[in-house]
Amino acid sequence: MSAIPMPMPVPARPPASSTQPGTSSLNGTTMTPVDHLALLLEEVAALKADAKHLADLLHDALHARYGTPAAAARRAEGKDTGRIRITDDAFEVVADLPKKAAWDQPKLAAAVATILAWGEDPADYVTTEIRVPESRFTAWPPRIRAVFEPARTVATGRPSYTLEQKEAA
Repeated sequence: MSAIPMPMPVPARPPASSTQPGTSSLNGTTMTPVDHLALLLEEVAALKADAKHLADLLHDALHARYGTPAAAARRAEGKDTGRIRITDDAFEVVADLPKKAAWDQPKLAAAVATILAWGEDPADYVTTEIRVPESRFTAWPPRIRAVFEPARTVATGRPSYTLEQKEAA
C-alpha cells in the first residue's frame, strides 16, 4: 500500500492569546482579565472542535485505507473482532475491532433464576450490581432512604465555569 498524502490543516484563525501549550502558569492565568479569559474559553472550545474534526477525518482515512484489509486478515484468522497486524511499507498497522457485548437484563434475570433453581450459586457465574438513580433516591420516603443511606457515598465531579457577558446597563 502506498501512502496517501494528507494536507496539513491551516489554522482557521490566530490564537486568542500568546499563551501556548506548556508555557502558561496558574498564577499568570488567574490574574488574566475576565474578558481575556472569556476569549480563551472560546478559543479552547474552537480548538477542541477543530481537533475532534481532524481526528474524525484521520479516523475515516485510516478506516478507508485499512478497513478492508483488516477485515480480510481477521477472516483469515477466523476472527470477527480483535486485534490484527498489517504491514504497510516500513510500518506495522495494528487494527483493533473491539467486541461490544450487550446483555438483555430481563433475560439475564431469568437465566440467574434458572441456575438458582438448579441449586447453583449465581455469584459463581455473574456479577450483580445494584444501582440507585439519585433522582429516585431523593424522591423516596425518609424511612426508605434511611435504610439505604449507609451504603451511599457522595463525591463531587470536576467543577466547571462559564463566562457570560452581561448586557450593558
